[in-house]
Amino acid sequence: CPISHPPTLQAAFAQLALAFRCDTFTLRQRVLVETRARDAAEENIQEELGQCRAALERLGPSCTDGGCKEMLEQLQRSLTVLAAAVERATSAAEKLGAVHQEARMSRAAEVMVQHVENLKRHHRREHTELEEMKRLIQQNSRNWQLAETQDDAEPRLKPHPMVRAFQQGSARRRVSIAVIPKQLLVRTYVGG
Repeated sequence: CPISHPPTLQAAFAQLALAFRCDTFTLRQRVLVETRARDAAEENIQEELGQCRAALERLGPSCTDGGCKEMLEQLQRSLTVLAAAVERATSAAEKLGAVHQEARMSRAAEVMVQHVENLKRHHRREHTELEEMKRLIQQNSRNWQLAETQDDAEPRLKPHPMVRAFQQGSARRRVSIAVIPKQLLVRTYVGG
């Protein structure tokens, strides 16, 4: 029901609006900071992997045994796989961060949509009430004007001669019936 929850929904909407304004204000700076942090982490990983490769290459000449050389080759392959895995993990972490942000934005958007729907319902209700009030005001205004017009017009209007004759004739009939005594009326009906 739009009437029972608006204060909570309006408060949530106000908090979201404030958060969006603050986030927009600092967004560019935060993007730069996070990009630098990611680049630094990737450089550190690549440096560690490079040091491991260099150590394996230094060990190469000292390994004369076949089993030792085979182990060094296995370690080099593992480092190559690890480097590829680090790149995939970085990409997956960025996607996961984007999905988390999308989930947060989805909740925020849901609050905004609910708030807008409440505003639309409120607007429709007020618009309907306004239209009803306009209709009543116009109707009352017309009734008022009609009443004023009739009050102004009644003294000036002269009835049509036929209407006046009919009114006078009906008045005479009423008088003539009232003048006849009851005894004559009774005799007339009895005799008839």
